[in-house]
Amino acid sequence: MGKLGALALCALLLAGCSGSSSAPLGDPEPGTLRVLAGSELADMQPVLDEAEKATGVKVKFTYTGTLEGAEALANGSVDGKYDAVWFSSNRYPAAIPEAAKRLGNQVKIMSSPVVLGLATPVARRLGWVGKPVGWGEIAEQAGKKAFSYGMTDPSASNSGFSALVGVASALAGAGNAIDARQIASVTPRLTQFFSAQALSAGSSGWLSDAYTRRATGQDPGQKVDGLVNYESVLLSANASGKLPEPLTVIYPSDGVVTADYPLSLLADAGSDARSAHQRLSDYLRTPDVQKRIMETTQRRPVVPGVALGAQFAAHDLVELPFPATRQAVDALLAAYFDKIRRPSRTLYVLDTSGSMEGERIDSLRTALVGLTGADDSLTGRFRRFRSREEVTMLPFNTGPGTPRTFTVPEQDPAGELGRIKAFAEGLTARGGTAIYDSLSEAYRVLEPLAARDPDRFTSIVLMTDGENANGSSLADFLASSGSLSPAMKQVPVFTVLFGEGSSDELTQVATRTGGKVFDARNVRLAQVFQEIRGYQ
Repeated sequence: MGKLGALALCALLLAGCSGSSSAPLGDPEPGTLRVLAGSELADMQPVLDEAEKATGVKVKFTYTGTLEGAEALANGSVDGKYDAVWFSSNRYPAAIPEAAKRLGNQVKIMSSPVVLGLATPVARRLGWVGKPVGWGEIAEQAGKKAFSYGMTDPSASNSGFSALVGVASALAGAGNAIDARQIASVTPRLTQFFSAQALSAGSSGWLSDAYTRRATGQDPGQKVDGLVNYESVLLSANASGKLPEPLTVIYPSDGVVTADYPLSLLADAGSDARSAHQRLSDYLRTPDVQKRIMETTQRRPVVPGVALGAQFAAHDLVELPFPATRQAVDALLAAYFDKIRRPSRTLYVLDTSGSMEGERIDSLRTALVGLTGADDSLTGRFRRFRSREEVTMLPFNTGPGTPRTFTVPEQDPAGELGRIKAFAEGLTARGGTAIYDSLSEAYRVLEPLAARDPDRFTSIVLMTDGENANGSSLADFLASSGSLSPAMKQVPVFTVLFGEGSSDELTQVATRTGGKVFDARNVRLAQVFQEIRGYQ
């Protein structure tokens, strides 16, 4: 689902699809509801197509993460551009006065709790099939590395944030929403729980796809035993028939955090939009459509009297309290990134060829400097280089340059972040473009670093604005990648399309390595670099 604000939730994604649009939004069209929405709502498109025929209301989506959406509400950039917002939850935006005042009528459409799904043989081995299991026992077994799992980044995706809130609240055991003072007391047990996380992602959909690819051997990355994700995502994975064994859904007995998907009119929406919102929300809450949503998306109905499908757990779920203040959320997120989660190791392969001269090299410098803490927006605050993170910069042109590795300390990180900033500001553009020699060099640089400290999320980011002109070819790289060590074969490459970079070639690199392609041709490079942070 992805989302939140300084409370950081969900994935950053400005994209469109049929019935959706990421193009600039002009004056509202009669019968059209312009909606800023979480990207996971793309699976509602079949239902919304039927809704248009029944109600005359066409939904025009622009997708975003909840973190970005909350910021857009708070700073007023939604004003006049959208008629409604539709996130997995309004809990965080409602806690920001500047955002809350822009929310009008809110209608819950469906729901999905964030739970744990484990491959059935693993769940049986742990004795968790058909018996109550609490987050405390799950954390204890995670600390023993009895299982591994994937989870989305809580600054990029609401499922990850909801999991973090849920586990922290359950382990605090106070019965009340966790506050900033309690976070230190639960940090050791949270560290225990997150030590078993072996896969991160910026969106719930990509996380589920990556799990499936790894389970079926289509992805070279490390296989994981399960996922912390929406119930709907886990049930959809089971229904797909693609998994070698189904996931057993574990509903922690001490509670969950549930997404309730409120379709929320903006306070300044016009009368046409208000009428469209009313017609659409009324239609979506009719019993037959609630059943259709349940069948299409695997989300639960919110209208009383609509029977749950057989795939859902029939028992009532305990709802864990949500942090009452933005300060508590910020403190929890800061602790997660700087103290609790496994630290990251990222190697940036950066095109500094002659074609980058001018605005392009300036954009690269700005993007990297923003990650050192210069960007103090809601998104920037939690997408920066983090304490304990190892960052290597490998600029290239006609050949690979000299790599420079920085390790951000847990205490007093400002000095090292300043050195990264100075390095980024010193990048210059000249020479040719040796993409694949430089990518091969990246793996050579990473191998001894990973051997000395293997317990890190490790990835490569490859950014280029052109096609390969020097040195080895893509075919050479793909052939040589087969001889990489097992550890290096599991390192994903996140490729960034920029300028005239080859979409086909960068897609092949990402696919072969288990990474993902990010498109910076029509959005700011800094925005894309922040988005990538959710996968590291």
